[in-house]
Amino acid sequence: MNTKKLTINVSPHVLSPVDSRSMMKDVIKALIPALAAALYFFRLAALGVIVSSVAGCLVAEYALQKWRGKKIRINDLSALLTGILLAMVLPPALPVWMAFLGGVFAISLGKEIFGGVGHNIFNPALLARAFLMAAFPVALTTWVKPITLDAVTTATPLGLEKFDHIITSPVTLFFGKIGGSLGETSAVALILGGIYLLLKKVIDYRIPAAYMGTVILFSLIAREIAPDKFAPPMFHLLAGGLLIGAIFMATDPVTSPVTAKGRWIFGAGCGLITMIIRTWGGLPEGVMYSILLMNALTPIVNKMSRPKRFGVRKRKK
Repeated sequence: MNTKKLTINVSPHVLSPVDSRSMMKDVIKALIPALAAALYFFRLAALGVIVSSVAGCLVAEYALQKWRGKKIRINDLSALLTGILLAMVLPPALPVWMAFLGGVFAISLGKEIFGGVGHNIFNPALLARAFLMAAFPVALTTWVKPITLDAVTTATPLGLEKFDHIITSPVTLFFGKIGGSLGETSAVALILGGIYLLLKKVIDYRIPAAYMGTVILFSLIAREIAPDKFAPPMFHLLAGGLLIGAIFMATDPVTSPVTAKGRWIFGAGCGLITMIIRTWGGLPEGVMYSILLMNALTPIVNKMSRPKRFGVRKRKK
């Protein structure tokens, strides 16, 4: 009698052409406009930071996986993407060895220590930037003018608004000839990447919508209370790292909630913390800290927003 064996394996059981590598590839493609803008505005300085950051991530991942006897997974593109994202939130004048160190930190203490891809608690690129900010605060807050080959320092639009009460025009912020991190230079480049990710269904619209919506609402309320002291909503949307944070960082599927309701809460929390830091904090920017803090709260948000199972009644105490 010819019998066939039934093999039962763990989920997921639905076959799909979309895997983690293809998702990483799509995010890298979406970052191409921002990379091009960074290279255009900051030339060789940007190239040095990008190459060094990516190299640090690739070297750290290969070395750690080799040392631990695990399968080498550099081909999944996660380390490459982490390196690019880290470079996008670093200043162009940063010494290349610091960018390399940041890449090593992002992979070793931001991802591999938790078990590798899919197990990290915090966004590795932002965690590495927080480390660099604590270790080298002067280097992480030194900005240079775009399209110049000299070392003339400048202030970011958020710094000008917070300390000098100067509002940079939305047109300038949109196209990008401003000081800041590599990924903050051009809002239009980030928006194009975000549209691509939404069309490819790589990211969920809920987190960016809740993030930016909260920022707009906070700004409108603040302007009603004290119009002379608070910048308009469009400024807060286009300035700093809000767009790259809302589109590329907060939407990380590993460190963000899995439920639809949870993603609304997560995005709103990021927006609220960002605006609190920008308004009352000692630093002009709060995107990095807001996303990392909400990453820590993701398990709680998942538990709070878990849908009720069909047919299950709540037990009476």
